[in-house]
Amino acid sequence: MTLRAAAGRSGLALALALAGSVSCSSHQPNPRYRPTQSVLEAVAVLRRHVPDDTYRFEPARDFTGRNVYRASLLRLENLEQIHAESLRAGHMDDVIAFGKGRSLERLRAYDLAAISYRKAAGRGGPLQQEALASAAVCDALDEAAGLSGEQRTALLNVLLEDQGESHYAAVIREELELGQLQDAQRLVTGRRLAPDGDVRALSALQRLVIDHRESKNQNRHLLRLADLYEELAREYVEANPPAGLRFDPPAFEELVDAAARLYEAVANQDGATERLEASQRLESFVAFTLRVDRGRFSR
Repeated sequence: MTLRAAAGRSGLALALALAGSVSCSSHQPNPRYRPTQSVLEAVAVLRRHVPDDTYRFEPARDFTGRNVYRASLLRLENLEQIHAESLRAGHMDDVIAFGKGRSLERLRAYDLAAISYRKAAGRGGPLQQEALASAAVCDALDEAAGLSGEQRTALLNVLLEDQGESHYAAVIREELELGQLQDAQRLVTGRRLAPDGDVRALSALQRLVIDHRESKNQNRHLLRLADLYEELAREYVEANPPAGLRFDPPAFEELVDAAARLYEAVANQDGATERLEASQRLESFVAFTLRVDRGRFSR
């Protein structure tokens, strides 16, 4: 059931009358959010963006430039506080709580989202069943967020299969991506403590790039992998000075080529926000390689 349908089944005529009283109140919300004059208007904006695939695309932004989910949460909270007298009858409590739950879950506040959903369900209206179902999903997401490694992945994969093509699919994929990123970062941070630390860290970042190639964060993952190759190249030079016999040009060139290709892949993407960053990192890295061997690594 959608927020819009729920508002209708809760008594749309009464809600519209309430919305009118809120709009005419002498109190005004924060001027930055003044265009939102009613609960129904705030909910309508949120409802429009609930199905958005925030795994593949950046969250939408409202007229203030703020994340639409955060902005919707702030507007609902502002309306609750400023128009407490008009809302005291409680006719919109379930709609407001449900809307806050939808906002909170996209902000990764799963525990608070579950509380809001149960508050909405407690009103016993048409939103009750969907609110309870959403609370259960948020409980599972909150549990998964506290896990790591295979346990987290297993729980999220079960949840993803159960949710099918609901709007939670994007939320769950974001959690899978975040968990895999955190695991990879731990391996990168601790790679010097294990004999095979470099190989495991590279493998983890490579899997992250492959598994989440459709993610909005794909370029960030490519840059992380490129940065690790660059770091390994610099460490190789420090441990094996080019003037010495231990320096192996093919081994060094392999690291250089890997880093350069990844930086170039991002730098050559028109419209990518990371394009300039990748170009600058590539320029700095090329300067480093030229200092090692101008003839071999000139471009």
